[in-house]
Amino acid sequence: MFQDTWKGRLDGEELLFHRIFQRVKEEHNYDQIVADDFVLHGFAVDEGVRRNKGRQGAKDAPDVIRKNMSNFPVIRPDFSLLDFGNVTCEDGDLESTQNSLAKNVSKVLLKGGKSLVLGGGHEVTYAHYLGVKTAFPEQKIGIINIDAHFDNRQPEEGVGPSSGTGFWQIAQEGQINSLHIGIQRNSNTLKLFDTAHQYGMKYILADELFFENLPSIYQRIDELTESVDFIYLTICMDVFNASIAPGVSASAYNGIFADTPFMHLYRHILKNKKLIALDAAEVNPSLDIQERTARLAACLVNEWFMI
Repeated sequence: MFQDTWKGRLDGEELLFHRIFQRVKEEHNYDQIVADDFVLHGFAVDEGVRRNKGRQGAKDAPDVIRKNMSNFPVIRPDFSLLDFGNVTCEDGDLESTQNSLAKNVSKVLLKGGKSLVLGGGHEVTYAHYLGVKTAFPEQKIGIINIDAHFDNRQPEEGVGPSSGTGFWQIAQEGQINSLHIGIQRNSNTLKLFDTAHQYGMKYILADELFFENLPSIYQRIDELTESVDFIYLTICMDVFNASIAPGVSASAYNGIFADTPFMHLYRHILKNKKLIALDAAEVNPSLDIQERTARLAACLVNEWFMI
């Protein structure tokens, strides 16, 4: 399965390792991680999407995103990517699955690796954050959420946590330090805006993402990053316009584009030395067109490798 997923085109001598598929290594032993390795887990789960009444299928995304990552060029001579395979959800037990991913992420970070997770639904947020917090319980964790939604809904009684409850769950464990970029007014009720204000969740509306406003956006990003010890970045692919990201659990006709202003602010985040964890969520291959959404997610991940 590993060889079937990670494959691409050779340029010249294979031993020169020009492309990602030539530099990725299947791994199972966390003791093999060394500082600054990129360490990948797939979160092949969409139980949270089901609970949130979304369109299921995101559990199949990790391998599709891997395939779309494979052929990107490697520009850093010290680049190393270790792939620890997929975490799956058995019998609808989302909570145990989230805990399993959290334990694995914690091992990665304690070894000095950089945690990369490919979702899956956005229920990955709580799991990934829990892994960072487990590794660094006394440190202040900043979260940047690129998303059309706050995902701060209180879990429904009898349903439990879902893809839309991650930030509410995090807020229950103490002070939350988050900045939500790309929030859509027509995708969040007044209750969700009120919850964001109640817990001090900062946000930048999708309407604010234009070139002339970049200095202000940089300032707001820097205010968060300077106040914390580590940064965790989570990208929900439904933040993007449906024309470039049709394959998501909840598509947005008026979502943002991966154009110049967005890529400027995105790279500004990636360049921060405090960034230790990143994930991309909500790619749904069953709804995608020509793998556009998976390809976009792969491109965004690859930007981190190029910094």
